Amino acid sequence: MKLTLAYSTCPNDTFIFDALANGKIDTEGIDFDISLADIDVLNKNAVAANPPDVTKISSNAYGIDIWKNYVILDSGSALGRNNGPLLVAKEAFPLSEMDSKKILIPGVNTTANLLFTTFFPNAKDKTPLLFSKIEGEVISGHYDAGLLIHEGRFTYQSKGLVKIADMGELWEQKFGMPIPLGSIIAKRSLPQDIITKVDRIIRRSVQYSLNNPESPMPYIRDNAREMDDTVMRNHIALYVNNFSVSLGEEGRNAITFLYQKAFENGLYKELPEGIFAE
Repeated sequence: MKLTLAYSTCPNDTFIFDALANGKIDTEGIDFDISLADIDVLNKNAVAANPPDVTKISSNAYGIDIWKNYVILDSGSALGRNNGPLLVAKEAFPLSEMDSKKILIPGVNTTANLLFTTFFPNAKDKTPLLFSKIEGEVISGHYDAGLLIHEGRFTYQSKGLVKIADMGELWEQKFGMPIPLGSIIAKRSLPQDIITKVDRIIRRSVQYSLNNPESPMPYIRDNAREMDDTVMRNHIALYVNNFSVSLGEEGRNAITFLYQKAFENGLYKELPEGIFAE
């Protein structure tokens, strides 16, 4: 059987999927047709014509309307504590001035934007931009601040930027829960036994890389946008954890809570239901 599979070029995803993509584990007869793209592109592709069978998705994008066609798998997710998207600027300014600032975001439907909107609902001057270009635009002075995801949280200081706020820290301080950033999802239309098999294969792939951490490094480097090894390893350490192996009750509760807050704050028209794979 052949399935289309899409995930990002970021080190946490290529770490998770290396063993699956490069024939290091048993894929139980499934042949994966793999494509890699930026998270904002993945979000858009999930609602485009011919969406992938299995894909990485921003937690926020899934909660808006993608949940109707996909379920969240138990393995492969990115959740963490005190490590959410970072708002950075050339010069520090108080949070009370946020509403008047020009802010760059890494996509309207990203979890980064959901979190920022949750804490700063009146900051309306937001412009979406490819995540890898945000630092440069803030440095140029074209925007007052930018919301960084992925490797940006490890490089902004070396480029002369300062942290204004960490969305993960704000979330943890207010709600005391891990922050859901992204998930691996599968089409609801797939047979249940195939969904279960895919989940099992991804868990096997994650576990292989955790047990053999040097094995995925060539694949990670090939896709990491000229990122140096220290940044890559820090990125993996931050975003690949026990939740990536299995969401468990805590992970599922955190995702459900995120959607409840988004719905309560008027960010969703409907509350996502029946979202987890059986």
